[in-house]
Amino acid sequence: MKRLVLAALLMAAAPATASGVPEAMRGTWAAGSCTSPDALLHVTARSVAKLPAAGPARLVRFRAMREQDGWTLGIGAGAEAPRIMLRPDGAALDLAEPDVKLRDDRLPGATRVTRWTRCSAGSVGPAVLHGEGMAFLGTLERLEAACQGGAVQACINSLVAEADVSGDGALSPAEIARLLRGAAWALALQQGSEPDAIAAAGGLGGIAALAAARLLVASLDYDGDGRLSLAELGWDRLAFPPGTGSAEGQAGTIEALADGAGLLRSLIEQMAVE
Repeated sequence: MKRLVLAALLMAAAPATASGVPEAMRGTWAAGSCTSPDALLHVTARSVAKLPAAGPARLVRFRAMREQDGWTLGIGAGAEAPRIMLRPDGAALDLAEPDVKLRDDRLPGATRVTRWTRCSAGSVGPAVLHGEGMAFLGTLERLEAACQGGAVQACINSLVAEADVSGDGALSPAEIARLLRGAAWALALQQGSEPDAIAAAGGLGGIAALAAARLLVASLDYDGDGRLSLAELGWDRLAFPPGTGSAEGQAGTIEALADGAGLLRSLIEQMAVE
């Protein structure tokens, strides 16, 4: 189940430091006004998403972090190991994005520093385009924290807790689709997409997410109520089954099961036609 969750939600990363970005710097910030920003900056415990009104977006998820000369330095994955530097300045936030060729011991050097204003809410356009994705980044980090520990039960509990918008203790197709739309948004950012491409990814991703969510629910919804409960998510996955079997009978070939599956499918299809 852990592999299913993380594959569906994308790019699980090894944790950075346990403390992450200081809480005072987390949240959403704007270049310009909150109602008509030139760009938004969303900061979580282990990632930064830069969302310009025009031009390519940027997402850096930190694999390592440290304090350096009053800055919080986050280092991303990949051959170039992108670096982001954050520093509080009163009620504002300073951001520096050092060139890949600048040595660590010279940071931030002559790197341009931009200033950002905290925003608790904004205009409709950015909220619709980025709201679900921003929420997903925090969700993804909490899922990673729960699932990378190796305990399947903790991973499933975290998944339900994060996705259960209605609070009924089970996951509907809409709640699963919300997570998958967030994953599509994050993938678009990671590819450096511009706002139009992010919107397209959200539209097409939304259709695909709903289809995938319905398929997932249908494949695990054993009681047929249209939702996935904790018990259904954990069925056959929380513990290894007993090796009971039966001493009676003869061992057949696994290949023969394909014929049986084909017969069963044909029977079901025939019944559907009738």
